[in-house]
Amino acid sequence: MDLQLAKKVALVTGSTAGIGLAIARRLAAEGAEVILTGRTEARLQEARNTILQETPEATIRTVAVDFSKPEQVTYLLLEVPKVDILINNVGIFEPKPFAEIPDEDWLRFFEVNVMSGVRLSRQYFPQMLEKKWGRIVFISSESGLQIPAEMIHYGTTKTAQLAVARGLAELTKGTELTVNSVLPGPTASEGVEEFLQKLAGEGKTRQEAEHEFFRDARPSSLLQRFITPEEIANMVAYLASPLSVATNGASVRVDGGVIRSIG
Repeated sequence: MDLQLAKKVALVTGSTAGIGLAIARRLAAEGAEVILTGRTEARLQEARNTILQETPEATIRTVAVDFSKPEQVTYLLLEVPKVDILINNVGIFEPKPFAEIPDEDWLRFFEVNVMSGVRLSRQYFPQMLEKKWGRIVFISSESGLQIPAEMIHYGTTKTAQLAVARGLAELTKGTELTVNSVLPGPTASEGVEEFLQKLAGEGKTRQEAEHEFFRDARPSSLLQRFITPEEIANMVAYLASPLSVATNGASVRVDGGVIRSIG
């Protein structure tokens, strides 16, 4: 299937590893010009080389940015004044007991997980609205619907993303600009591997930790394994394409069946 993404300019935040890199790889393979972001030049060049090895003809740009620092986001917006496709993927998470989460952590999580997408959308959304075409995708999480007890602050930011995306979608009436959210389930990204080790403790293999995670923390999963970043990227690429114009204001699940709901 031709996703009709040739020559579209796509900015993918947090795209040096995991879901973000998988999305960037998929969009590049479809012919989009892709702008990678990450905190270090070394990681950015590594990600760029990975994409070019797979798609030598790809056009890849890189911008180093720490989304916890508003002044660096301002720099990014100056470097990349216009895009056709915005993928708000950057995010942080960590398990922590609720009573031990200080105000500083709450604010840091909102700064990165929510305000990054707000700041970028505030620049690019009006441009897309004027053209009556564009794509904004927020990479939220099933945790936005089922707040995980082990990281309530993270789940709350994922819910906030859903609200921002739906609110923006309400402003797109009569255009072919769409704003959607993607809700991955537990995914085998770089951060999850570290998360597994924290949950596993001493004396367990990664496989044992994964089995126990789905048994104890996500028993409703129908897939009963971690989703691959590429499986998430396939859905995001479709939502970024002109073919998905009838999907707008949606929260699209790629969760392995974790959410027990028909709605």
